[in-house]
Amino acid sequence: MSLETVGARLVRSPGLTGEHVRALAAQAAGDLERLCEPEVIARVPLPLAAREFLQRPDEAALAADVEWLRTSGARLILWGQDDYPPQLAVTRSSPPAFYIMGELAILKAPQLAVVGARRASPLGRTIARELAGALAQAGLAITSGLAVGIDAASHEGALAVGGRTLAVLGTGLDRVYPPQNAGLAARIRAAGAVISEFPPGTGPQRWNFPRRNRVISGLTLGTLVVEAAHGSGSLITAREALDEGREVFAVPGSIRSPLSRGCHALIRQGAHLVEEPGDVLAQLGFVKQIQLLMPSGGGEPDCPGTAAPLDKEYEMLLDALGFEPATIDTLVARSGLSGESVASMLLILELEGRIAPYPGGLYGRLSK
Repeated sequence: MSLETVGARLVRSPGLTGEHVRALAAQAAGDLERLCEPEVIARVPLPLAAREFLQRPDEAALAADVEWLRTSGARLILWGQDDYPPQLAVTRSSPPAFYIMGELAILKAPQLAVVGARRASPLGRTIARELAGALAQAGLAITSGLAVGIDAASHEGALAVGGRTLAVLGTGLDRVYPPQNAGLAARIRAAGAVISEFPPGTGPQRWNFPRRNRVISGLTLGTLVVEAAHGSGSLITAREALDEGREVFAVPGSIRSPLSRGCHALIRQGAHLVEEPGDVLAQLGFVKQIQLLMPSGGGEPDCPGTAAPLDKEYEMLLDALGFEPATIDTLVARSGLSGESVASMLLILELEGRIAPYPGGLYGRLSK
Protein backbone atom coordinates (compact mmCIF):
# COMPACT_ATOMS: atom_id res chain seq x y z
CA MET A 1 0.00 0.00 0.00
CA SER A 2 1.41 3.45 -0.93
CA LEU A 3 2.26 5.94 1.79
CA GLU A 4 -0.33 8.31 0.34
CA THR A 5 -3.08 5.72 0.82
CA VAL A 6 -1.81 4.77 4.28
CA GLY A 7 -1.72 8.43 5.34
CA ALA A 8 -5.19 9.15 3.98
CA ARG A 9 -6.52 6.15 5.91
CA LEU A 10 -4.83 7.28 9.13
CA VAL A 11 -6.25 10.81 8.80
CA ARG A 12 -9.80 9.46 8.48
CA SER A 13 -9.51 6.98 11.38
CA PRO A 14 -11.51 8.38 14.34
CA GLY A 15 -9.54 8.85 17.55
CA LEU A 16 -6.19 7.79 16.08
CA THR A 17 -3.09 9.65 17.37
CA GLY A 18 0.61 9.73 16.75
CA GLU A 19 1.10 7.40 19.69
CA HIS A 20 -1.03 4.79 17.97
CA VAL A 21 1.02 5.20 14.80
CA ARG A 22 4.20 4.68 16.80
CA ALA A 23 2.78 1.42 18.19
CA LEU A 24 1.71 0.31 14.71
CA ALA A 25 5.14 1.17 13.31
CA ALA A 26 6.82 -0.89 16.02
CA GLN A 27 4.75 -3.92 14.99
CA ALA A 28 5.54 -3.23 11.33
CA ALA A 29 9.29 -3.10 12.02
CA GLY A 30 9.32 0.59 11.09
CA ASP A 31 7.85 0.06 7.62
CA LEU A 32 5.17 2.79 7.37
CA GLU A 33 3.68 1.24 4.25
CA ARG A 34 2.62 -1.78 6.36
CA LEU A 35 0.78 0.21 9.08
CA CYS A 36 -2.66 -0.79 7.83
CA GLU A 37 -2.01 -4.48 7.28
CA PRO A 38 -4.53 -6.64 9.19
CA GLU A 39 -1.88 -8.56 11.15
CA VAL A 40 -0.26 -5.28 12.29
CA ILE A 41 -3.58 -3.72 13.32
CA ALA A 42 -4.54 -6.87 15.25
CA ARG A 43 -1.50 -6.58 17.55
CA VAL A 44 -2.04 -2.95 18.66
CA PRO A 45 -4.65 -1.63 21.15
CA LEU A 46 -6.63 0.99 19.21
CA PRO A 47 -9.86 2.94 19.71
CA LEU A 48 -12.73 0.77 18.47
CA ALA A 49 -13.87 3.28 15.82
CA ALA A 50 -10.31 3.63 14.49
CA ARG A 51 -9.86 -0.16 14.35
CA GLU A 52 -13.12 -0.60 12.47
CA PHE A 53 -12.23 2.09 9.92
CA LEU A 54 -8.72 0.74 9.37
CA GLN A 55 -10.14 -2.71 8.78
CA ARG A 56 -13.12 -1.60 6.65
CA PRO A 57 -12.29 1.85 5.25
CA ASP A 58 -14.45 4.00 3.00
CA GLU A 59 -12.59 3.16 -0.20
CA ALA A 60 -14.37 5.79 -2.29
CA ALA A 61 -13.47 8.57 0.14
CA LEU A 62 -9.85 7.39 0.31
CA ALA A 63 -9.58 7.25 -3.47
CA ALA A 64 -10.91 10.82 -3.68
CA ASP A 65 -8.41 11.96 -1.02
CA VAL A 66 -5.47 10.42 -2.86
CA GLU A 67 -6.61 11.87 -6.19
CA TRP A 68 -6.92 15.34 -4.64
CA LEU A 69 -3.48 14.95 -3.10
CA ARG A 70 -1.93 14.12 -6.45
CA THR A 71 -3.57 17.02 -8.29
CA SER A 72 -3.43 19.77 -5.66
CA GLY A 73 0.31 19.94 -5.02
CA ALA A 74 -0.23 19.15 -1.33
CA ARG A 75 1.86 16.69 0.67
CA LEU A 76 0.78 14.22 3.34
CA ILE A 77 3.16 13.84 6.29
CA LEU A 78 2.86 10.74 8.51
CA TRP A 79 3.88 10.55 12.14
CA GLY A 80 7.31 8.91 12.08
CA GLN A 81 8.44 10.44 8.79
CA ASP A 82 11.49 12.72 8.80
CA ASP A 83 9.40 15.76 7.86
CA TYR A 84 7.03 15.36 10.80
CA PRO A 85 7.75 18.29 13.21
CA PRO A 86 9.65 17.04 16.28
CA GLN A 87 7.96 19.63 18.54
CA LEU A 88 4.56 18.24 17.56
CA ALA A 89 5.59 14.58 17.62
CA VAL A 90 6.24 14.60 21.37
CA THR A 91 2.87 16.08 22.34
CA ARG A 92 -0.13 14.17 23.62
CA SER A 93 -2.68 13.39 20.92
CA SER A 94 -0.41 14.50 18.09
CA PRO A 95 -2.17 13.91 14.74
CA PRO A 96 -1.31 10.61 13.03
CA ALA A 97 -0.76 12.49 9.77
CA PHE A 98 -1.52 15.89 8.24
CA TYR A 99 -1.75 17.61 4.87
CA ILE A 100 0.53 20.53 3.99
CA MET A 101 0.79 23.07 1.18
CA GLY A 102 3.87 25.25 1.03
CA GLU A 103 7.36 25.02 2.50
CA LEU A 104 8.22 21.80 4.34
CA ALA A 105 11.26 23.32 6.08
CA ILE A 106 9.08 25.66 8.13
CA LEU A 107 7.78 22.65 10.06
CA LYS A 108 11.13 22.36 11.85
CA ALA A 109 11.78 26.11 12.20
CA PRO A 110 11.45 27.71 15.66
CA GLN A 111 7.82 28.82 15.82
CA LEU A 112 5.75 31.06 18.08
CA ALA A 113 1.96 30.89 18.18
CA VAL A 114 0.25 34.29 18.18
CA VAL A 115 -3.49 33.97 18.81
CA GLY A 116 -6.38 35.95 20.22
CA ALA A 117 -9.90 37.24 19.82
CA ARG A 118 -11.78 37.04 16.56
CA ARG A 119 -13.70 40.22 17.43
CA ALA A 120 -10.47 42.01 18.27
CA SER A 121 -10.24 45.75 18.79
CA PRO A 122 -8.33 47.89 16.27
CA LEU A 123 -5.61 48.40 18.90
CA GLY A 124 -5.40 44.66 19.54
CA ARG A 125 -4.97 43.95 15.83
CA THR A 126 -2.25 46.60 15.61
CA ILE A 127 -0.39 45.17 18.60
CA ALA A 128 -0.59 41.65 17.16
CA ARG A 129 0.62 42.84 13.76
CA GLU A 130 3.55 44.77 15.23
CA LEU A 131 4.64 42.05 17.65
CA ALA A 132 4.38 39.33 15.01
CA GLY A 133 6.38 41.44 12.56
CA ALA A 134 9.17 42.11 15.03
CA LEU A 135 9.33 38.49 16.18
CA ALA A 136 9.37 37.28 12.58
CA GLN A 137 12.27 39.64 11.88
CA ALA A 138 14.07 38.04 14.82
CA GLY A 139 13.82 34.63 13.16
CA LEU A 140 10.66 33.09 14.61
CA ALA A 141 8.05 31.65 12.27
CA ILE A 142 4.63 32.96 13.31
CA THR A 143 1.99 30.25 13.67
CA SER A 144 -1.72 30.92 13.99
CA GLY A 145 -5.14 29.70 12.89
CA LEU A 146 -6.14 32.00 9.97
CA ALA A 147 -9.20 33.25 11.87
CA VAL A 148 -10.34 36.85 11.56
CA GLY A 149 -9.05 39.25 14.20
CA ILE A 150 -5.78 38.56 15.99
CA ASP A 151 -4.91 35.45 13.95
CA ALA A 152 -5.12 37.28 10.62
CA ALA A 153 -3.26 40.31 12.00
CA SER A 154 -0.45 38.03 13.21
CA HIS A 155 -0.07 36.39 9.80
CA GLU A 156 -0.16 39.83 8.17
CA GLY A 157 2.52 41.15 10.49
CA ALA A 158 4.93 38.37 9.59
CA LEU A 159 4.23 38.73 5.86
CA ALA A 160 4.72 42.50 5.98
CA VAL A 161 8.38 42.14 7.03
CA GLY A 162 9.18 39.25 4.71
CA GLY A 163 9.01 36.73 7.55
CA ARG A 164 7.66 33.20 7.55
CA THR A 165 4.25 32.21 8.83
CA LEU A 166 2.27 28.99 9.13
CA ALA A 167 -1.52 28.64 9.29
CA VAL A 168 -3.18 25.62 10.90
CA LEU A 169 -6.69 25.13 9.54
CA GLY A 170 -9.77 23.65 11.17
CA THR A 171 -11.01 22.55 7.74
CA GLY A 172 -9.58 20.57 4.86
CA LEU A 173 -6.95 22.42 2.86
CA ASP A 174 -9.40 22.71 -0.03
CA ARG A 175 -11.82 24.71 2.17
CA VAL A 176 -10.42 28.01 3.47
CA TYR A 177 -12.36 29.31 6.47
CA PRO A 178 -13.34 32.05 6.83
CA PRO A 179 -13.74 32.57 3.07
CA GLN A 180 -12.65 36.22 3.25
CA ASN A 181 -9.17 35.02 4.23
CA ALA A 182 -8.65 33.01 1.03
CA GLY A 183 -6.27 35.64 -0.33
CA LEU A 184 -4.32 35.67 2.92
CA ALA A 185 -4.10 31.86 2.84
CA ALA A 186 -2.58 32.03 -0.65
CA ARG A 187 0.04 34.53 0.53
CA ILE A 188 0.85 32.33 3.51
CA ARG A 189 1.39 29.32 1.24
CA ALA A 190 3.90 31.38 -0.75
CA ALA A 191 5.82 32.56 2.34
CA GLY A 192 5.42 29.53 4.59
CA ALA A 193 2.77 26.85 4.73
CA VAL A 194 -0.82 25.93 5.53
CA ILE A 195 -1.50 22.59 7.20
CA SER A 196 -4.51 20.55 8.32
CA GLU A 197 -5.09 17.20 9.99
CA PHE A 198 -8.51 17.03 8.34
CA PRO A 199 -9.15 15.35 4.96
CA PRO A 200 -10.17 17.32 1.87
CA GLY A 201 -13.80 18.36 1.87
CA THR A 202 -13.99 18.86 5.65
CA GLY A 203 -16.00 21.99 6.43
CA PRO A 204 -15.81 24.35 9.43
CA GLN A 205 -17.34 22.08 12.06
CA ARG A 206 -17.26 23.57 15.56
CA TRP A 207 -15.52 20.63 17.23
CA ASN A 208 -12.62 20.76 14.76
CA PHE A 209 -11.24 24.03 16.11
CA PRO A 210 -10.16 22.83 19.57
CA ARG A 211 -8.28 20.05 17.73
CA ARG A 212 -6.68 22.66 15.51
CA ASN A 213 -5.67 24.67 18.59
CA ARG A 214 -3.74 21.75 20.08
CA VAL A 215 -1.74 21.48 16.85
CA ILE A 216 -0.95 25.21 16.95
CA SER A 217 0.42 24.93 20.49
CA GLY A 218 2.16 21.63 19.71
CA LEU A 219 4.13 23.05 16.80
CA THR A 220 5.49 26.00 18.74
CA LEU A 221 7.98 26.95 21.44
CA GLY A 222 5.33 29.06 23.09
CA THR A 223 1.98 30.80 22.69
CA LEU A 224 1.41 34.56 22.80
CA VAL A 225 -2.18 35.67 23.47
CA VAL A 226 -3.26 39.16 22.38
CA GLU A 227 -6.81 39.94 23.57
CA ALA A 228 -9.01 37.10 24.76
CA ALA A 229 -12.31 37.10 26.58
CA HIS A 230 -13.13 34.46 29.19
CA GLY A 231 -13.98 31.22 27.40
CA SER A 232 -12.04 32.21 24.28
CA GLY A 233 -10.64 29.46 22.04
CA SER A 234 -7.27 31.19 22.41
CA LEU A 235 -7.25 30.13 26.05
CA ILE A 236 -7.59 26.51 24.91
CA THR A 237 -4.41 26.98 22.88
CA ALA A 238 -2.68 28.51 25.92
CA ARG A 239 -3.81 25.66 28.20
CA GLU A 240 -2.56 23.10 25.69
CA ALA A 241 0.80 24.90 25.64
CA LEU A 242 0.98 24.86 29.45
CA ASP A 243 0.09 21.16 29.54
CA GLU A 244 2.96 20.43 27.16
CA GLY A 245 5.45 22.50 29.16
CA ARG A 246 5.67 25.25 26.54
CA GLU A 247 5.93 28.96 27.33
CA VAL A 248 2.80 31.11 27.53
CA PHE A 249 2.80 34.87 27.02
CA ALA A 250 0.00 37.42 27.32
CA VAL A 251 -0.41 41.09 26.48
CA PRO A 252 -2.22 42.99 29.26
CA GLY A 253 -4.97 45.49 28.50
CA SER A 254 -7.52 47.78 30.03
CA ILE A 255 -9.27 46.49 33.14
CA ARG A 256 -12.51 47.76 31.60
CA SER A 257 -12.23 45.70 28.43
CA PRO A 258 -13.76 42.20 28.31
CA LEU A 259 -11.04 41.32 25.79
CA SER A 260 -8.40 41.79 28.50
CA ARG A 261 -9.87 39.33 30.99
CA GLY A 262 -8.51 36.18 29.39
CA CYS A 263 -4.99 37.64 29.15
CA HIS A 264 -5.11 38.90 32.74
CA ALA A 265 -6.25 35.47 33.92
CA LEU A 266 -3.29 33.88 32.13
CA ILE A 267 -0.88 36.35 33.74
CA ARG A 268 -2.30 35.57 37.18
CA GLN A 269 -1.70 31.88 36.43
CA GLY A 270 1.95 32.51 35.58
CA ALA A 271 2.00 33.54 31.91
CA HIS A 272 4.77 35.98 30.99
CA LEU A 273 3.55 39.56 30.66
CA VAL A 274 4.53 41.03 27.28
CA GLU A 275 4.98 44.71 26.54
CA GLU A 276 7.51 44.45 23.71
CA PRO A 277 9.09 41.79 21.46
CA GLY A 278 12.15 41.48 23.70
CA ASP A 279 9.98 40.08 26.50
CA VAL A 280 9.24 37.04 24.33
CA LEU A 281 12.71 36.69 22.82
CA ALA A 282 14.46 36.83 26.19
CA GLN A 283 12.27 34.09 27.64
CA LEU A 284 12.89 31.88 24.60
CA GLY A 285 16.64 32.46 24.73
CA PHE A 286 16.86 34.58 21.58
CA VAL A 287 19.30 37.04 23.20
CA LYS A 288 21.26 37.95 20.06
CA GLN A 289 18.03 38.55 18.19
CA ILE A 290 17.02 41.18 20.76
CA GLN A 291 20.09 43.18 19.76
CA LEU A 292 19.03 43.04 16.11
CA LEU A 293 15.78 44.81 17.01
CA MET A 294 17.63 47.66 18.72
CA PRO A 295 18.14 50.91 16.79
CA SER A 296 21.75 51.61 15.75
CA GLY A 297 22.18 54.23 18.46
CA GLY A 298 21.07 51.87 21.27
CA GLY A 299 18.11 52.46 23.52
CA GLU A 300 14.67 50.94 23.17
CA PRO A 301 13.78 48.50 20.38
CA ASP A 302 12.30 49.94 17.22
CA CYS A 303 8.51 50.10 17.25
CA PRO A 304 6.85 49.61 13.85
CA GLY A 305 4.03 51.93 14.90
CA THR A 306 6.24 54.89 15.85
CA ALA A 307 5.16 58.03 13.96
CA ALA A 308 6.34 61.61 13.45
CA PRO A 309 5.72 64.24 16.19
CA LEU A 310 2.33 65.98 16.21
CA ASP A 311 1.30 69.59 16.62
CA LYS A 312 0.50 70.65 20.19
CA GLU A 313 -3.30 70.52 19.77
CA TYR A 314 -3.15 66.99 18.33
CA GLU A 315 -0.92 65.87 21.19
CA MET A 316 -3.44 67.41 23.59
CA LEU A 317 -6.26 65.47 21.94
CA LEU A 318 -4.34 62.17 22.08
CA ASP A 319 -3.55 62.82 25.74
CA ALA A 320 -7.25 63.39 26.34
CA LEU A 321 -8.05 60.14 24.52
CA GLY A 322 -5.60 58.13 26.61
CA PHE A 323 -5.58 54.41 25.93
CA GLU A 324 -9.26 53.62 26.31
CA PRO A 325 -11.88 54.35 23.64
CA ALA A 326 -13.86 57.56 24.14
CA THR A 327 -16.67 59.49 22.42
CA ILE A 328 -16.31 62.90 20.78
CA ASP A 329 -18.33 64.47 23.63
CA THR A 330 -15.93 63.00 26.18
CA LEU A 331 -12.92 64.31 24.25
CA VAL A 332 -14.47 67.79 24.03
CA ALA A 333 -14.95 67.82 27.80
CA ARG A 334 -11.41 66.56 28.50
CA SER A 335 -9.53 68.71 25.99
CA GLY A 336 -11.47 72.00 26.02
CA LEU A 337 -11.47 71.96 22.21
CA SER A 338 -14.63 72.59 20.22
CA GLY A 339 -16.69 69.69 18.91
CA GLU A 340 -16.00 70.74 15.32
CA SER A 341 -12.24 70.84 15.95
CA VAL A 342 -12.25 67.45 17.68
CA ALA A 343 -14.20 65.80 14.84
CA SER A 344 -11.85 67.26 12.22
CA MET A 345 -8.72 66.28 14.15
CA LEU A 346 -10.00 62.76 14.74
CA LEU A 347 -10.46 62.34 11.00
CA ILE A 348 -6.84 63.42 10.38
CA LEU A 349 -5.56 61.10 13.12
CA GLU A 350 -7.58 58.23 11.65
CA LEU A 351 -6.14 58.85 8.17
CA GLU A 352 -2.63 58.84 9.69
CA GLY A 353 -3.31 55.48 11.29
CA ARG A 354 -3.01 56.75 14.87
CA ILE A 355 -6.60 56.06 15.93
CA ALA A 356 -9.54 53.97 14.72
CA PRO A 357 -13.33 54.15 15.15
CA TYR A 358 -14.89 51.63 17.52
CA PRO A 359 -18.54 50.55 17.72
CA GLY A 360 -20.83 52.92 19.57
CA GLY A 361 -19.31 56.16 18.31
CA LEU A 362 -16.05 55.59 20.16
CA TYR A 363 -12.47 56.28 19.04
CA GLY A 364 -9.35 54.51 20.27
CA ARG A 365 -5.60 54.76 19.79
CA LEU A 366 -3.66 52.36 17.57
CA SER A 367 -0.12 53.07 18.76
CA LYS A 368 1.84 54.69 21.54
